[in-house]
Amino acid sequence: MSGKLYALSTGPGAADLITVRGARLLGQLDVLYAPAGRKGGDSLALSIVREYLGEQTEVRCCHFPMSADSAEKEAVWNDVATAMNADVQAGKQVGFITLGDAMLFSTWVFLLQRLPHPELLEIVPGVTSFAAIAARTQMPLAMEQQSLGVISCTAPETDIRQALHHHDSLVLMKVYGRFGRIKALLMEAGLLDCALMMAEATLPGEQCWRQLGEVSDDQPLPYFSTILVNKGVKG
Repeated sequence: MSGKLYALSTGPGAADLITVRGARLLGQLDVLYAPAGRKGGDSLALSIVREYLGEQTEVRCCHFPMSADSAEKEAVWNDVATAMNADVQAGKQVGFITLGDAMLFSTWVFLLQRLPHPELLEIVPGVTSFAAIAARTQMPLAMEQQSLGVISCTAPETDIRQALHHHDSLVLMKVYGRFGRIKALLMEAGLLDCALMMAEATLPGEQCWRQLGEVSDDQPLPYFSTILVNKGVKG
C-alpha cells in the first residue's frame, strides 16, 4: 500500500462528535502525530481520539510553541512536516489530529504549506467549536439573509469594531485573556444582549454565560472560550 497522510479534525471535544470517516481512518493508521500544548504534556486532541486508535498505531506527540518567536515556530513546523513526509514516502498511513476543523485557525495549515505532495494527502473536516456552541445553546449562527463573520479576538480593535458593525451574526474566537476588551466593544455596539459566551464546549468543564453584562471583566476563563453574537436574537 502506498503511503498517505490524513489531516483528521477531532471536533470541539466530545469523542462522539468525530466524523464516522475520521474514526474509521484513525483505526487504520501506522503513525499518528498529536499536538501537545507543552513539552511532555498531555494532548487534548489525543485524549479525544484515543478510543479509535488501532493497536498498531505509533503515537508521536509534538509540542508546538505558543510563542511570538516566529523562527522558533517555523522550525517546529518544518521539522514535523519533514517527519510526516518521510513516513508517507516510506509507505506508511500517517495521521495528524487537530481540534475543531483542520482548516480553521489551526496549526495544521502551517504544516500544509510545507508538504510537497498534495496528491498523497486527505483532509477530513470536523465540527467547529462554534457550531457545537450554537447547537448546545440553541442560538442560530445565521438566519435567512443574515451575514456571518468569524474573527479572532487577537485582531486589532478597529477590525473587530467593523465586524460587529457590518455582520448580522459574529463568532468571536480566542477570547481568553481578552474578555474585558471584547465586552467593552460589545457594549459600545449595543450588542451585549445579543451575545453569549461558552468555554470548553462539549467537554466536562463546559461553562456558559448568557448575560455578558453581568460577567466581570476579570472573570477567569478557560483557554477555549468563544463568544457568539446574533443581532436577530435577544438574550
